Amino acid sequence: MIPSAPSTTRIVHAVRLRTNGRGAPLGIDDPMPSFSWQLAAPTPPAGQGGYTIQVAEDGDFDGTLVWDSGHVVGYEQTGVRYAGPPLASCTRYVWRARLHDIGGAASDWSEPADFETGVLDDGRWRASWISGPPVTADDVAALYLRGRLQLPAAVVRGRAYASALGWYRLFVNGTDLTGPALVPRFTPLDKVVEYQAYDVTEHFREGANIVAIAVGDGRYRGRLGVLSRRSVYGTRLAGFLQVELDLADGTSVCFTTDEGWSAGTGRITRCDPKDGEHTDLSVPDSDWLTAPQPPDRFSPAQTLPSHPRRLIAEETARVGEIGRLPAARIWRSPSGRQLADFGQNMAGVVRLRLSGPAGTRVRLTHSELLTPAGELDTDYILADKSKPWYQRDEITLDGTDTWYQPWFTIHGFRYVEIQGLTQDLTADDIEAVVLSSQLEQAGTFACSDERLTRLWHNVLWSTRSNFTDTPTDCPTRERSGWTGDIQAFTPTATGMVDAHTFLTRYLRNLALEQFPDGRVPPFVPTEASTTSTGRATWMLARTLANSTGWGDAAVLIPWNLYRYYGDHAVLERQYPSMRAWVEYMARIARNRRGLPRRVSRRRAGTLERYILDSGFHWGEWLRPGEHFPANALEGTLRGAVVATAYLAHSSRVLAQTATVLGRDRDAHHYDALSQNAREAWRAAFLHPDGTIGTDRQDDYVRALAFDLLRPAQRPRAAARLVSLIEEAGNHLATGFLSTPMLLQVLTDTGHADTAFKLLLQSSPPSWLHQVELGATTIWETWEGYTDTGEATASHNHYAYGSIACWLRETLLGITPAEPGYRHIRIAPVTGGGIKTAEGTLQTPYGIVGSDWRDNGDGGELNVTVPPGTRATVHLPDHTVHPCGPGPHTYTWKLPD
Repeated sequence: MIPSAPSTTRIVHAVRLRTNGRGAPLGIDDPMPSFSWQLAAPTPPAGQGGYTIQVAEDGDFDGTLVWDSGHVVGYEQTGVRYAGPPLASCTRYVWRARLHDIGGAASDWSEPADFETGVLDDGRWRASWISGPPVTADDVAALYLRGRLQLPAAVVRGRAYASALGWYRLFVNGTDLTGPALVPRFTPLDKVVEYQAYDVTEHFREGANIVAIAVGDGRYRGRLGVLSRRSVYGTRLAGFLQVELDLADGTSVCFTTDEGWSAGTGRITRCDPKDGEHTDLSVPDSDWLTAPQPPDRFSPAQTLPSHPRRLIAEETARVGEIGRLPAARIWRSPSGRQLADFGQNMAGVVRLRLSGPAGTRVRLTHSELLTPAGELDTDYILADKSKPWYQRDEITLDGTDTWYQPWFTIHGFRYVEIQGLTQDLTADDIEAVVLSSQLEQAGTFACSDERLTRLWHNVLWSTRSNFTDTPTDCPTRERSGWTGDIQAFTPTATGMVDAHTFLTRYLRNLALEQFPDGRVPPFVPTEASTTSTGRATWMLARTLANSTGWGDAAVLIPWNLYRYYGDHAVLERQYPSMRAWVEYMARIARNRRGLPRRVSRRRAGTLERYILDSGFHWGEWLRPGEHFPANALEGTLRGAVVATAYLAHSSRVLAQTATVLGRDRDAHHYDALSQNAREAWRAAFLHPDGTIGTDRQDDYVRALAFDLLRPAQRPRAAARLVSLIEEAGNHLATGFLSTPMLLQVLTDTGHADTAFKLLLQSSPPSWLHQVELGATTIWETWEGYTDTGEATASHNHYAYGSIACWLRETLLGITPAEPGYRHIRIAPVTGGGIKTAEGTLQTPYGIVGSDWRDNGDGGELNVTVPPGTRATVHLPDHTVHPCGPGPHTYTWKLPD
């Protein structure tokens, strides 16, 4: 038996308990949830040699104990799986942890944490999907549903499990339980739909209760993707609700959506996520929310025919309000239109005080930019000019003063144009509501060059703007979950927000959408279905599902989640998907399915079967000066150097994954595939004069980052990369795929001086050019504007924000030496005239910090190492210092 330590023990104890990466999650459907914790920082620091976990049905842990792990020897603090009896559905559990030092002495028990299961058995569902009368494809109005429940006694415990085909809001007796959350999250809606769990104990009462649901288009019926197609998944909005109540008289009630509900219309007459929302305030809300009887415009609800889609529980934080911004300026444009500037590009909606005569129509048009003439610019985002309502909300007033905020839309904007109000607004009348997945911020950064500090914040804002219901490319034009963008950005994202559960959900969507032959769609979810309304988009997604760099998201995102969060389970869960993509690439390289070969057989010889030179490829994508159509053609016709490199790289990562999972046979097989692909790549694309591929910067970045060259060949390739940069006037010339690796490759090959020149370049193309032009987010293209000053493409696009990873991992010097930062490498690289840099990162074990000052011939570094970890500190004078948890200070002196 392990002795309990006295209360004065200096043994470390567990804090910040999490279940499946979340604090007190409600309604999880994982039958074997994982537990994690951090160590409180004692003095002196102490580590963990083992742990005990207890799970119970209430906080006394006596008669209700469900599972006791016993004393487990090990330092694991993350990914500890529940291994007790099967958990019950819709049940609250409480757990706690007691830690042991290497001698076996135990700490006090942690403060308990709780989690609650959702529906673990689909047979428990009793509710039906309900809707109004059948609609045509032209219908755009929101759906309103309501039901009435009579209760004989007070409620002592109540849970509601709700979902919709569309975005919804749930009300009980007039109380909005959903708020601005855009739920359910975007999933492959013809396969799975998320449901949300609510604690409704305090909202139901003895006697009559009115339960109401409003449903808007959302991602189900609203416009999707670059094609802006509507009704991809269906035309009939629907709601789904199952309420389970325990009453004070000892009875239980299960109340569900069924034919006994009523359905009708309401004040929201249009609610497309992209086009915007139209609201008629003369239509009352109270009559359907709280009145004893439904309004005359309602009729009996209809149940929808059964569909094979499954309901799945939430896995990550909801999209909701993460802040509000006041108007920084309100003025009249040259044309006399009223404009408000919130000073920050973002994703969200406007909250506005409205007053005016009944029937007045107020129009809110959103945009990121103004034209050179000072008017709102809506043309640059390539909106269909036949749809003037794009990103536009309209409100018909009822003659009363009121605050308005749309329910079922989201916009990308910094500016809003207000038409229809006769009075001039003040800062007290309008504010921006910022919407994003409510993920904890993971990192901080600041340095002596304020432009770089602004750049880091721009990356954070683009992350927040595009981490909504799925990782999107932009919050304006497409809002698609492009696989190439998030594949390249994942390492950066882990340092901006706690992206673990968010990207885990994305990977589950990816696996659901992956084609049987292993192909991966270029955007996930695919915004497509095999139904008649969505089949055209589905065929397009299938045609474009060949591209390397994009499809490699299936392999590289799980590996990065393992690297940065230590998540072993994500590798196990995604392994079939990872393997399917690599096998697909290898098969296409071998067979080519009769497509013309684009690489000479004579160059590759017997290794030609490992050259991937057929199929569609996006290629490097958007190098400076390149444009969309020509870029796609170039990627396909001359993209073999890129595609073969990814075959070599992803097969190597897959081999490493197989090793971690103990799949030794697979590890050997995929390592051999990687070696053969690397040899084939060298034979085909490394020319006798030492140049690579088409002799562009990204060719050398990929060759060095993916370790495609022999050691003796690396210095020449690095020198050529530097010369290409110098020939470009110390400007970069990379696109989406290689930019994340560019500065790190230069640093690793001994050319940190060139890396700093690129970082601090302020003429285009460069990061600081955007900053100096006043950007508050990252742009989709390096230029952002035409030569004549007209804006182009998205101005809120995180792909090129991957520079923030270099700021964290090289300028601050914080990298994981072991997966999940159990062992941390802190190796700041100084230069570029930067005198100070400081920042922190929330790791699975706690906060690590790096703060340095450079005085020219030496400097000082302060580091903070989380409890339960160790670090190796590399100073600019090339000395190495191992250290344990806690704060440490080091100085260095450079030789004369």
